[in-house]
Amino acid sequence: MARLEQGGAQLQHAVDSHATVDQVIGVLVAPRRMPSAAGFEVLREVCQHTNIKLRTVAETLIAWGLGQPLPEPVDQALGAAVQRRSHRGQTPDEPE
Repeated sequence: MARLEQGGAQLQHAVDSHATVDQVIGVLVAPRRMPSAAGFEVLREVCQHTNIKLRTVAETLIAWGLGQPLPEPVDQALGAAVQRRSHRGQTPDEPE
């Protein structure tokens, strides 16, 4: 019974994490009109360059979307990742 409860808790955590990531992709792609795949790549690059877990970066970016300031390392990594995306020739009208 304990293993089932633990498995259920892990599954709920995974679902919550996925929802958080989906929300932050929306925060990233909407104002820049970039494809959602590019939004995920931006998020992934921010995680790699800051060495912060995906869910933590996602939660930080959601708070930013609600008006909170970004921590300096996340702000710098986000700006650089978005810049790299724009230099790769991705246009707002490019399909996902």
